[in-house]
Amino acid sequence: MATTTPTTPGTALPSRAARLLGRPFTLGDLTVGNRVAMAPMTRRFSPGGVPGEDVAAYYERRAAGGVGLIITEGTYVARDAAAAYDRVPHFHGEEALAGWARVAERVHRAGGRIMPQLWHTGVARTDDIAPLGVPADTPSGVGLDGSPHGRAMTQADIDAVVEAFARAAADAERVGFDGVELHGAHGYLIDNFLWQRTNRRADAYGGDEASRARFATEIVAAVRAAVSPGFPVVFRFSQWKTDHYDARIAGTPQELERIVAPLAEAGVDAFHASNRRYWLPEFEDGDLNLAGWTKKLTGKPSITVGSVGLDTAFAGGRNGPEHIGTTGIEPLLDRLERDEFDLVAVGRALVSDPEWAAKALTGRLEEAVPYSKSLLGTLV
Repeated sequence: MATTTPTTPGTALPSRAARLLGRPFTLGDLTVGNRVAMAPMTRRFSPGGVPGEDVAAYYERRAAGGVGLIITEGTYVARDAAAAYDRVPHFHGEEALAGWARVAERVHRAGGRIMPQLWHTGVARTDDIAPLGVPADTPSGVGLDGSPHGRAMTQADIDAVVEAFARAAADAERVGFDGVELHGAHGYLIDNFLWQRTNRRADAYGGDEASRARFATEIVAAVRAAVSPGFPVVFRFSQWKTDHYDARIAGTPQELERIVAPLAEAGVDAFHASNRRYWLPEFEDGDLNLAGWTKKLTGKPSITVGSVGLDTAFAGGRNGPEHIGTTGIEPLLDRLERDEFDLVAVGRALVSDPEWAAKALTGRLEEAVPYSKSLLGTLV
């Protein structure tokens, strides 16, 4: 049972990488040219919530560099309490949506496909980072550390947030995107309902796994109804939360199934299962990671993620190592060959090198640009 960073020297053989990563993949009406996705990463380069020329060029370079599917940084839905950090793009309002339409057009022109990640920050919205006079939306008025925070959402609040996600998804299709991803991971609002520590409700939205998943399920169903039948809906989720890396929404495969099965039934086309280290097994029953288990339990396609192409595992947030080297992807290809998951999302390796995908597909990862935290200060 592997518990350390893969150290396989060298890089994948071009023929094997091309054969496995280079295969097209179809999800609803969307076909992507290969199995490499760009993971959503908050960059905060959108003053006033509007993505500009530099954001469009940033994503265009990744599409031109071989990424099959780009999942954008998290974008705020139209709810005051959804926003927490400045310079994060919105996915509402005429100016922001026009900016996103230009981003989608540029990515398409470069041969890529793109989805926005739709986001509500939930309990992560604290007074010190978002002093806007709006309390955080939370399931139970409890923060990630278990202390009182924000306010418990009423049914009217819940209904308004569900509608905000549905409206954003409809707007995404209208302005030219290829699908949407719903951010249900890392301790943000949808995830706050999934986790027992932050969800202490005694109504239909709290209690067992299926009840804690009800809020997410209602969002999925509303999004599904707001877009065309073939427009893909991806759901991203995680066990871990920001600064709470041992957190778990499911301790067994059976508990996980009770969460993801209703989401699949409500209309999720694919699950994006966020691991910090893709090679770690999720449960004691076998060596499948979270994406592998989710695909097995639901029959839906899944996307894996977690320190792909890096020789140092993801350490969390912006407080990780200053520099991270590159590594080969043979262990990843082994899992992909076993059909444990369908696509591979890459994060920091694509921040540092827009051409990482092309280099991976052609067995040239020794040429990949190593990651440096200084790169977070600009859109390379």
